[in-house]
Amino acid sequence: MSTKRFLTWFGLFVLTFTLLIACSPTSSISQNSESSPSVTLTVSAAASLQDALEAIDPLFEQSNPTVQVSYNFGSSGALQQQIEQGAPADVFISAAAKQMDALQAKNLLLADTRRNLLANRLALIVPQNSTLNLTDFRQLTDTGVSKIAVGEPSSVPAGQYAEEVLKNLKLAEPLQPKFVFANNVRGVLAAVESGNAEAGIVYATDAKQSDRVKVVAIAEENLHQPIVYPMAVLSSSSNATAAQTYTEFLFDSQAQNIFQQFGFGRPGAQ
Repeated sequence: MSTKRFLTWFGLFVLTFTLLIACSPTSSISQNSESSPSVTLTVSAAASLQDALEAIDPLFEQSNPTVQVSYNFGSSGALQQQIEQGAPADVFISAAAKQMDALQAKNLLLADTRRNLLANRLALIVPQNSTLNLTDFRQLTDTGVSKIAVGEPSSVPAGQYAEEVLKNLKLAEPLQPKFVFANNVRGVLAAVESGNAEAGIVYATDAKQSDRVKVVAIAEENLHQPIVYPMAVLSSSSNATAAQTYTEFLFDSQAQNIFQQFGFGRPGAQ
């Protein structure tokens, strides 16, 4: 075989081999990666939102197949501290303005992404089998009530709202020995469900999800600050575009209908 023919044959072989490599496994991986989630969002959200957000999540991920959402639920105060200390998060949804205000003051929110997402009410609950016949917050002073579960006011918004209500009713000081503090609103609910507390103060939405407690009173709205859930994308997010897509989805009619099913209301003028 002449040198010229050999070089021609060898060149064709190299070209064919290169094309085979390009068209097989590598191309397949690329195609698979296009259909798999390429972005994972971390959403830090108030514990009272857990059931609703987990119900909404499949709808969001179906509409946005390249985005997967990882949730971090807890008390808004604890989540605020985590974010301030550098914990990775893309979106923060608080159960009160106080925690969001603190992050905004430190320039930790992405500009123009803060909005009020939801509203809620504050409820007085007792175990489903309670025989105390409570119908009003003022009756918490009765001798039959020895333990009242509430959120820790320093970090749990539900506890802060409860403290406001009881102070305005002049009950905070006389009831102090009866308080059993929980580190999030779900802890308050669990204490009443188990009978470890004769009464508790939670969001109406939390009470709605349990068949082991009953609501005996709803706090008048003039007794506490409006209960709103502000939401914002964090300035440290490495997925800001996807994060904004997520926050916009929560205002979509599909998501809002689910929030309403769980008992949340729409906030007033923002």
